[in-house]
Amino acid sequence: MAGEPGSGESLRRVAVASFIGTAIEFYDFYIYGTAAALVLNQAFFPTLNPVNATLASFSTYAVAFAARPLGSVLFGHFGDRVGRKSVLVVSLLLMGLSTACVGLLPGYGTWGVWAPLLLLVLRFLQGIGLGGEWGGAALLAVEHAPRRRRGLYAAFPQLGPSVGFFAATGVFWLLSSVLDDAAFRSWGWRVPFLLSFLLVGVGLFVRLKISETPVFAKVLDAREASKVPAVEVLRRHPRELLLGAGGMIIAYGLFYTATTYCLSYATAGLGISRNTMLGLSLVACLFLAAGTWLAATRSDGAGRRKLILAGSALAVVWGLVLFPLLDTGEPVLIALGVGGALFCMGVVYGPMGAYLPELFGTRVRYSGASLAYNLGGVLGGAVAPLVATRLQSAYGSASVGWYVSAMAVVSLLCVLALPETRERDLV
Repeated sequence: MAGEPGSGESLRRVAVASFIGTAIEFYDFYIYGTAAALVLNQAFFPTLNPVNATLASFSTYAVAFAARPLGSVLFGHFGDRVGRKSVLVVSLLLMGLSTACVGLLPGYGTWGVWAPLLLLVLRFLQGIGLGGEWGGAALLAVEHAPRRRRGLYAAFPQLGPSVGFFAATGVFWLLSSVLDDAAFRSWGWRVPFLLSFLLVGVGLFVRLKISETPVFAKVLDAREASKVPAVEVLRRHPRELLLGAGGMIIAYGLFYTATTYCLSYATAGLGISRNTMLGLSLVACLFLAAGTWLAATRSDGAGRRKLILAGSALAVVWGLVLFPLLDTGEPVLIALGVGGALFCMGVVYGPMGAYLPELFGTRVRYSGASLAYNLGGVLGGAVAPLVATRLQSAYGSASVGWYVSAMAVVSLLCVLALPETRERDLV
């Protein structure tokens, strides 16, 4: 029947639900990064000098990455025991509401030290929510899809970050265009956060219409669900977990270096206007979407591992090119540098939507894929803006490029130690 799992109608609904959910949640996550690069240092840390205020702002940004593995354990536990669908609804609510509350939070000038402390709490809750989002969305697509089309259907949740980032950057660009600097810093930056109230409603409407995945439904019917999935992952799949996390490092490292850090570096260090950099980021985001879709859809034929290795190898080279292009101060070359970095990231990231879930069995797939994905985020995403800020301050921008290349080498070696998975059955 058309509405059954695996049918054309059901697969289209699942693809839309997984895409919209990740787009909304990553929009929530990315608006914080943009705000951290542009305004949170002054709104919440005005008593610090510029470098330390930027580091403090990026530190609150990093808190969510530390929380994401905890979210993976929490939501993975229930996702592997109760089901993928219900857990995804809860993660969307937690992420969306904590994001919207940032837009309501008074600054340091009103609440003093309580303002940055509450900002940390809300950012931590964001991380918990997103820690459960990606794994569930990827599994929703992969476990519904036919075996030889898993890469194609996994491309839809993988496009969520591209669209979420484009929307987040676009909203900030629009506000920056129509508001003067004082209005933007006073209240304009809050608008993207408050929009999350509306987006949560849209996401819930879509996600409540989908069914449980047929692969996991069989596990429930056979009463074979894992009692403590995270422990089972650590005991039976430590190699896949650690190497999978290592493979994700460069995807995160490229993204947060090329977006959050480069936005801060170009506006504060190179004197590029905020509006120009946001516009260039919008252009660069198209490179990310192209790389993601190209690699994810081709992975069904060429293999996940081969494309991830190609993206990692290209990133080794591009890390050395990125900052020389930025340092020219020429908008076209800046767009090329950031866009090239995001294309490399997309080539790695696209196939990961199917690759990480395929590394783990159905009993622990939510926990295993989520933990690998989010541990990679701690190593590659949380520390990248912090390390880049310190390296640039001490050794110049070239050192940041070497750091990006080093992350790419680590990911390359980790994926070399893992097998190809596209022919595996999901059991």
